[in-house]
Amino acid sequence: MIKILSPILIAFFISPLWPLGHNPLSGDPFIIVNKSNNEMAFIDDNKVQTVVSVGTGKTQELTPEGLFTVTVKAKDPYYRKKDIPGGSPKNPLGSRWIGFDAKGTDGRIYGIHGTNQPASIGKYVSQGCIRMQNEVITSLFPLIPLGTKILVLSTKKSFEKLAVENGAIK
Repeated sequence: MIKILSPILIAFFISPLWPLGHNPLSGDPFIIVNKSNNEMAFIDDNKVQTVVSVGTGKTQELTPEGLFTVTVKAKDPYYRKKDIPGGSPKNPLGSRWIGFDAKGTDGRIYGIHGTNQPASIGKYVSQGCIRMQNEVITSLFPLIPLGTKILVLSTKKSFEKLAVENGAIK
């Protein structure tokens, strides 16, 4: 009996159909950042809900490309590099931080955040993070749960096409 069950159990547990943690499903929140035009789309409920202007890295390499996961969220984030408390008008992270696991980090290095420099939005200005207007990040913050997938790339494809290709839209 064990000789028969062993191969079945092994095949069941190593099968690619076996869920190994939360897999994003069509309709789940999903974020796409297109560095070629400095725009970000928020996808939810099987459609692109909004597209906003963002600021990205000063050079192409600074903002990493790939599929990442939101691992940290913070209201009025503390800016460690210069010891600036959250909520301070001098804080370059603005009102919210949505950190993701780019380059094997823990969500405290790369993120989507507000800014105290609203004129920088739409430009290539950051050290790698994705900046947006404080009002925009404040409104999106409650809609983006931990575990949300973030796709960062440079492309001419539409957000709708990218969302379908990545399973965010049916």
